[in-house]
Amino acid sequence: MYVYNDFDENFVRNRVAQFRGQVERRIDGSLTEDEFKPLRLMNGLYLQLHAYMLRVAVPYGTLNSAQMDKLAYIADKWDKGYGHFTTRQNIQYNWPELRDVPDMLSALADVSMHAIQTSGNTIRNVTADHFAGAAADEIEDPRPTAELLRQWSTDHPEFQFLPRKFKIAVTGAEADRAVTRAHDIGLRMVRNDAGEAGYEVIIGGGLGRTPMVGKVLRDFLPRADLLPYCEAIVSVYNLLGRRDNKYKARIKITVHENGLEKIQDLVEARFEQIRPNFGGVDQQMLAQIEQAFAAPAFVTKSTDGYEAARLANPALRSWSDTNLSDHKADGYAVVSISIKKHGATPGDATSDQMRVMADLARQFGHDELRISHEQNVILPHVHKSDLPAVYAALRAADLATANIGLVSDIIACPGMDYCALATARSIPVAQEIATRFDELKLEHEVGPLKIKISGCINACGHHHVGHIGILGLDRAGVENYQITLGGDGTETTTIGERAGPGFGAEDIVPAIERLVLGYLNLRETADETFLQAYRRLGADPFIAILYPEKAAKNAA
Repeated sequence: MYVYNDFDENFVRNRVAQFRGQVERRIDGSLTEDEFKPLRLMNGLYLQLHAYMLRVAVPYGTLNSAQMDKLAYIADKWDKGYGHFTTRQNIQYNWPELRDVPDMLSALADVSMHAIQTSGNTIRNVTADHFAGAAADEIEDPRPTAELLRQWSTDHPEFQFLPRKFKIAVTGAEADRAVTRAHDIGLRMVRNDAGEAGYEVIIGGGLGRTPMVGKVLRDFLPRADLLPYCEAIVSVYNLLGRRDNKYKARIKITVHENGLEKIQDLVEARFEQIRPNFGGVDQQMLAQIEQAFAAPAFVTKSTDGYEAARLANPALRSWSDTNLSDHKADGYAVVSISIKKHGATPGDATSDQMRVMADLARQFGHDELRISHEQNVILPHVHKSDLPAVYAALRAADLATANIGLVSDIIACPGMDYCALATARSIPVAQEIATRFDELKLEHEVGPLKIKISGCINACGHHHVGHIGILGLDRAGVENYQITLGGDGTETTTIGERAGPGFGAEDIVPAIERLVLGYLNLRETADETFLQAYRRLGADPFIAILYPEKAAKNAA
């Protein structure tokens, strides 16, 4: 993985020292909260409902064991012993004291981490496929591209005060595990007819109050043109993007209001203007970066012990069926660690659990971990012979829930329990749904099903692209939950359709139970997933299940 050079180290240390002075002036009253707000946001510090929240960048979701250990240390020393992994592959600390934040940032700098550009109207943390460098279907590891974009965008003088926040995602595989079509810029690594590697460039995706699927701006962009082309896109957006209404300030609205053809013309013109200034330097940088992401030295040894253990242990077998994915190297597997134990808060990991995951990465995982946008942790390179030992350690740490991709593997934003913007709670709904389906013992029979929950219209829980999406709203002071159906965040990205009127807090979990049990009666075969059944049948039979009284009235 990428290691900071002297420039990176000095840049981050200087930012920490600068922010330490700003915090001191806020505490002694020299700065008002209004004056301090833009300064803290530049360093990832939010003011939430009950306390400050520090959002730490995990660029393209990649960590080593020392970094995970440091996150655990910070959780114990300056927070409440846990951290929350987010849908942007970051980690958030919900209870820091303002006076301690500079020390937290200094501790992060000790392991080449920071919180720069995790907030504010700038280019946010660049995300990537959490199986990058390991996936069997990968064309090319997208992380060098993501690191190049991180270096280009960090403290970019033109892009620190954009009309709104700006998000970039990169994938290098056939399957889109990075939700690229729901980003301001999505990059898919592809090859042209000559076999040359490049990018399909997608712009104008996004969720929130106006969800839109991104549109292809370029079918194929040569690798050497990546930075000037991205700069051209953001430059055009910076000039055209609306600043009169923050709800209409994202690039998706800019593309919608101006039309894709006009945006293409403007981007291409700007690209031709600035392209000579880059002079191919980025390719030299990219080559250096790629060396840091060389594949580990994979070993060749027997997997017979794993196969025997799997047959002998039903719990291990169940876990391996759901939590393992194919690896590009023979004898290896990608391990997804569920941070979604039934009844737990999705994405929360204790400091002890972080240390266990760090130890496993050191001992069995070539010292690599990944954070997924689905709020789980990945060990990308584990030899199958080590899987019984990995499973045993995870089980002892309450991290062996066999539910990846199932009903209880729910994405949920912090909701009204923490967030100042939320209009309803997300966490309790997720906990109740997971607990209920654990009681029913139907998760594995139901099969792949992605439920995503947001506590407000900003859609941090990605509910628009959930097979079942849940949006919590305030209706005259009462929590009300709308359901959307048929969303998809993969290479066939689809925005879910609203099913009908919302449900009260006491009715939403029974409604989801009714919906999922009804699906079991609708599917043609045991292998037909919820999404496949929805696409085959359309919305009507699912809506009838959700609103039986309305269906009965219509039938009469």
